[in-house]
Amino acid sequence: MTFPSRSTVSRASSPARAAGRPWRPSWVDVAVAAAVLVGMYLLLRVGEKATVSFDPAHVVKVDTSPAELPYYAARSLLRMFAALAVSVAFALGYAYAAAHSRRLERVLIPALDILQSVPVLGFLTVAVAGFVSLFPGSTPALECASIFAIFTSQAWNMAFGFYHSLITLPRELDEVSRSFRFTRWMRFWKVELPAGAIGLVWNGMMSFGGGWFFLVASEAISVSGHKQALPGVGSFAGTAIADGDLGKVGWAVVTMAVMVVGVNFFFWRPLTAWTERFKNEQSEAADVQRSLVLDFVRRSSWPALLGRLLRPVAELLGRAGRILGVDDRPLTAGRRRGGDLLFAVVAGGLIAWGLADLLWYLRDRTGLGVFGEPFLLGLATLARVVVLVAVATLVWVPIGVRIGFSPRLARIAQPVVQVLASFPANFLFPLATWFFLRTGLPLNVGGMLLMALGAQWYILFNTIAGASAIPTDLREAMDDLGVHGRQRWRRLIIPGILPSFVTGGITASGGAWNASIVSETVTFGGTTLSATGLGAYISRATSDGDYPHLIAGIAVMAVYVVGLNRLLWRRLYRLAETRYSL
Repeated sequence: MTFPSRSTVSRASSPARAAGRPWRPSWVDVAVAAAVLVGMYLLLRVGEKATVSFDPAHVVKVDTSPAELPYYAARSLLRMFAALAVSVAFALGYAYAAAHSRRLERVLIPALDILQSVPVLGFLTVAVAGFVSLFPGSTPALECASIFAIFTSQAWNMAFGFYHSLITLPRELDEVSRSFRFTRWMRFWKVELPAGAIGLVWNGMMSFGGGWFFLVASEAISVSGHKQALPGVGSFAGTAIADGDLGKVGWAVVTMAVMVVGVNFFFWRPLTAWTERFKNEQSEAADVQRSLVLDFVRRSSWPALLGRLLRPVAELLGRAGRILGVDDRPLTAGRRRGGDLLFAVVAGGLIAWGLADLLWYLRDRTGLGVFGEPFLLGLATLARVVVLVAVATLVWVPIGVRIGFSPRLARIAQPVVQVLASFPANFLFPLATWFFLRTGLPLNVGGMLLMALGAQWYILFNTIAGASAIPTDLREAMDDLGVHGRQRWRRLIIPGILPSFVTGGITASGGAWNASIVSETVTFGGTTLSATGLGAYISRATSDGDYPHLIAGIAVMAVYVVGLNRLLWRRLYRLAETRYSL
């Protein structure tokens, strides 16, 4: 169940919105309409240049003139938001299927472990071939491949977060929905999605930052052995880094900072303030997050008019959901066992066939001994990942709890944290290379710091989301009982944030493995530093076009990620689900 905020109640009771009053547009309505029209115009102008053709035999490099950066920023933003929209749709559907089907859960969740362990470079290689065959010689093929690559850096974290919110749904909400005989459609929109809205938005914010991290790789695409650089801030920065031009790298850094702050102000801050209405609590918080943009839009009449126009569509979808969304009747034990056996045979057969075909391919090309080197190198990367997650937990969990418990502090800290988390760390790799060369710090140690720049924020963001979702009345009860210090952490904070922390931990771990590919090999100008690890192995195989070694490296990384998830994170998931669900 959801509880409206004070602003919601005040808007509902506003005289200007009373039924039967004629609508008279105010200056706020005009300003909002103008902003929407300008946004649509810019979208069309930017998007029209994404449909031209290209010559696969011609190497394309971006123009690194700073005057081009506003246009490049618009193209990058368009790709990022297109990937975010696809990621949200994927996360909702994938997580719902995994949470509501015991059979699918056994396949989808391990598959999600594997998917998040596959590096963006691995997805990009397959995506380019697929989209180029669909749109031969056309820029939409490259745009779709780039958006797909960004999608693969965003979707898994959001799917994990929403899946966990579904399996830890408060028991009383589940009982109320069943007592009112909600259909699956009504249950999803009125109970499950509102219950997971806070975590979904914060994970979306973090996933968006993950997309920035791999923007350089996703905007430089290789087709038929030739580089095709799409116009964007990532390709601008990649070209400047390859040329060793620190001045232009600085322009890219400034542009990225402006983009991150602008997206936070106009998009993420309004969303986080809006999700305050979905807190499951009895008492009203004394202080809530606010957003100037959201407050301005709420003063407009357009949301109410749009809702009135879309109401018939919503009612039609609701009727369709009532027809198609009736809960299944419980199966008998015999039918359940038979279905489980059939599902296991089919799924197991497909997996066995795929593994056999993969092993046959590698045996013919290099022999099965190709797995030996990446397994040994994976131990070095595993050590870096474990240390990174442990240190990030000790540092960022107390800070995240502090921010999540204080909306006033969140208003100040959120833009700073968003900039730090969203800023592509590989933009700073030229400075890191210079620092490592000047100080003599080996990349075997420095690479862990570079990995942390891209992975530690998952723990911070999920901790903030978990702390924000703890009901205010529980915190007030702890204050009334005089529970503070260690007891407060044991009785309230750790149980309250554990589900969100596990989501952050599992995605930070997977993100660290993925970030190792760009962190264990850094290049600036003519200088290249490499560390000992699986990430450097995959990066080297990618640059050499050595597909057997690339496949072997990706497969070994998937084994490490899935093994770590099974041995540690899945057990914490079950603990959070059974004992620490609010």
